[in-house]
Amino acid sequence: MRKNVIFAAVLSSIISCGSPETNEGNNFDCHVCAFIWPSCHDDSLAHEWLWEEGIGEWEVIKKGNPRFEGHYQPKEPLWGYEMDDDPAVVEKWIQTALEYGVNTFIYDWYWFDGGPYLESALDNGFLKAPSHGKMDFYIMWANHDVKYNYWNYHKWGDRTDLLWTGAIDPEDWPEIVDRVIRLYFREPNYVKIDGCPVFGMFSVGNFVKSFPSIDDARAAMDYFRAEVKKAGFPGLNVQILDGGGPVYSDELCKSIMEQAEAVGIDSWAYYNMGCFDTDYLVHAQRAAEERDKWAAKVDMPYFPCVSIAWDDTPRFPAKGADDVTLSNATAENFGIFLQKAKEFAEARSATQPKFVMINAWNEWVEGSYLLPDKRNGFAYLEAVQKVFAGNEE
Repeated sequence: MRKNVIFAAVLSSIISCGSPETNEGNNFDCHVCAFIWPSCHDDSLAHEWLWEEGIGEWEVIKKGNPRFEGHYQPKEPLWGYEMDDDPAVVEKWIQTALEYGVNTFIYDWYWFDGGPYLESALDNGFLKAPSHGKMDFYIMWANHDVKYNYWNYHKWGDRTDLLWTGAIDPEDWPEIVDRVIRLYFREPNYVKIDGCPVFGMFSVGNFVKSFPSIDDARAAMDYFRAEVKKAGFPGLNVQILDGGGPVYSDELCKSIMEQAEAVGIDSWAYYNMGCFDTDYLVHAQRAAEERDKWAAKVDMPYFPCVSIAWDDTPRFPAKGADDVTLSNATAENFGIFLQKAKEFAEARSATQPKFVMINAWNEWVEGSYLLPDKRNGFAYLEAVQKVFAGNEE
């Protein structure tokens, strides 16, 4: 591997900025964003290594089993086990999302084994849906490690070594940069902040690990910014979409921020709200308090996230009642904390755009989804509608 191939290109490149494409999408007052986990279709790489039945992760979701009395497993979609790369299915998603106040989809986007993974949900599902232009979207590069048994323990059992790593071969970086600019950033409804396309990234750490040093990682990000400008945009907005999870100590905060500043990060949000507790009210309150503390330490635009619930037992045979949301997981309580997130965003609107993240649109395998199911119907979508009625300008 010629690990420094792109860095020489960075040093010698001439940045030529054309007329910037500053289309700001659909002019929503607040981006109400729901994450899309694009696993429920027959991806060739996933078919080879994970889900052989041709229905993607539905294969695992349908095998969810109750671990205790009252445990709602398997989750049952109201509309059935539909493929997320079918434009007719995603058209229904778009129409439903817009009706209930969700106006932005954030698609998980992957690069494993030298190429894209699960990408056809976006390329064939969303971008080919007739009304996709009415919905804003952007991508989150979900550059996390994947153990063999993480996405299908039925196939791999106790095998916990890595199937894929979130760190990439640095020689792939120019291809990644070209691909996301060409396929996504140029779409008029791709989310931009001050005209700059937003590129979400899950792990700063794995990005840094992809390159020989942190200076090389910064050079790689500078290369990305240069290519975005060559494409006619005023710049790039790199957004960290942290996974939530631990309470951040001052020491950990300092380490994360130093790394983020060295690479060049422009905005920050959570992928889920972290601070888990089996009582949803405790979980959400802890997360809101931790969010406020963390936001005070982050010297950049910072956006809140609200999760719906948590139950990833279909992925883990040993998990049980201590690992899932057991009480107070109602649409009404979700709406209370969604309202708090809206207020958080509004309080900062003088200095930053308004974004509210929701985990998630379709995380069936983790028990956090807005799509209607056979138990709750449209209740969670109705909670979004109640909070964000009249969001369009």
